[in-house]
Amino acid sequence: MARTAASTRSHQTPGAKRLADIRRVADLLKRVSDPTRVQVLLLLNEQERKVSELCSILGTQSPPALSHHLSLLRHGHLIEPIRTGKFLVYRLTEAGESLVNVIEQVVE
Repeated sequence: MARTAASTRSHQTPGAKRLADIRRVADLLKRVSDPTRVQVLLLLNEQERKVSELCSILGTQSPPALSHHLSLLRHGHLIEPIRTGKFLVYRLTEAGESLVNVIEQVVE
């Protein structure tokens, strides 16, 4: 009988699960390894924002460069876009909020 990916995951050894968790954390840290992405998370912690607002506040980021940063954060499930009319507004996900809490503790 062939095992599905879900059944294989449910039968992982504790060591294999721990390794998977470590890899997930390492991937998450890669996604926030750029100062601009950390700034974006902190700004979104204050309030939801459009790309144009983020570009204006950050000053040095072009819309295409900022879109790349947003894409990495979005694929890391740290932010999510919300469509409001013809604009996308970004906000933190629950995971993003948790990460910002850690960042703020480290920065204090």
